[in-house]
Amino acid sequence: MASKQEAGIRRQIELPLSQAVKMARDSIRVRFWRSMITAAGIFLGIAFLESVLMTSAILKSIGDGYDDVVRTRQNWLVVMSLLVSTVGVVNSMLMSVNERYREIGTMKCLGALDRLVVKVFLIEAGFTGFLASVVGAIVGTGAMALVLWVRFGGKFWGALSGASVEVLVNIGIGIVIGTVLALMAAFYPAWRAAKMPPAAALRSEF
Repeated sequence: MASKQEAGIRRQIELPLSQAVKMARDSIRVRFWRSMITAAGIFLGIAFLESVLMTSAILKSIGDGYDDVVRTRQNWLVVMSLLVSTVGVVNSMLMSVNERYREIGTMKCLGALDRLVVKVFLIEAGFTGFLASVVGAIVGTGAMALVLWVRFGGKFWGALSGASVEVLVNIGIGIVIGTVLALMAAFYPAWRAAKMPPAAALRSEF
């Protein structure tokens, strides 16, 4: 009998994934500009990554390849920019946790499990990272395409036709990298939010 009651309580406090998605979406809508700050780091990192990949693909197709030293330097710049973007997302998500102490405390007092809190924060970060990565990939690729078109003129379109598959694959890779980085960056803030004692969260002055 006790096990049936425990199962019933568990079903009541374990909200379905669709409800967690709705909560994350509503949070992004309410904190739109905060979400844009979080997205900006991912956007800039992915835009830079895509501009480097686009340049590499077009120059390879034209036959005017990078010098090895230049390629290595740009690869390091990409890695550093992505690390800076990740740190920015971690910082922004931690600030978001601080601003939502009362909300988190209320959720936990109403019976929300730790994993629900983690799920909401990760879904929110995943949405933000995915959208920022899509826009960053498009803007980075488009901006560098314009620069290369001005530089090479008619040669550019022939090179783009030959490298079109590589360019599309690079865009997909950039979107995946940006989304994964956003999720990784949000994990610690989400875990911290989930471990907050409800009473302490409700007493917070934030």
